[in-house]
Amino acid sequence: MVQYNPLSCLPSSAELPDSDDTPVDNELQNLIPNLLEAILALAWSQRTDWFFGVDMGIYYAPDTPQLVPDGFLSIGVERFIGEEGRLSYVLWEEDGIVPIFALEVVSQTYGGEYEKKKIDYAKLGILYYAIYVPSRRYRRKREPLEVYRLENSEYILQPGSRVWMPEINLAFGRERGTYLGRTREWLYWYDETGQRLPTPEELVQQEKERAERLAKRLRELGINPDEI
Repeated sequence: MVQYNPLSCLPSSAELPDSDDTPVDNELQNLIPNLLEAILALAWSQRTDWFFGVDMGIYYAPDTPQLVPDGFLSIGVERFIGEEGRLSYVLWEEDGIVPIFALEVVSQTYGGEYEKKKIDYAKLGILYYAIYVPSRRYRRKREPLEVYRLENSEYILQPGSRVWMPEINLAFGRERGTYLGRTREWLYWYDETGQRLPTPEELVQQEKERAERLAKRLRELGINPDEI
């Protein structure tokens, strides 16, 4: 008897467009999610069961337009798919695993972040949806960061500017800092104690300062660190 697999009739990620061809009108729309991914890559370096997509299409049903958040996180999927990575995030290639978190960075061109996209992400079942306004001139009547949690198929705004997500054992919030030499407010991940997870730049700086302290201590003991 021939076994029929309906998934074999669905298009693969190689056959689907990998973006919506809509250019970002603010570089922060890429920089902010890129930083979030880089922080996770450090914090979860030993884990292979997660994926963070940046400006990547999510396909959840055949013949249905893709959704393209500025950033999204999925848990329980392979982190790396081959050497070239994912072209897009296709649910029927990811065992039906829906992203747990989606981020939209509001720019000067309004993209329906508070209405249409909120409805679309709720229908998809994304548990957490965050909307960040990097400039007050874009949406002065909105909070800089709003994080929603899906409850009974409806997004409920979570209180505070930092929201704990027990499903991933991390909090999500905003704070002033420096990334790629640019000092401004950025979005970060935090651990259960409220400590902000370090960025790659901060980790390099910490190692540099540790080496300098060690070298100074050795010189105080009469030892030339360059000769060790």
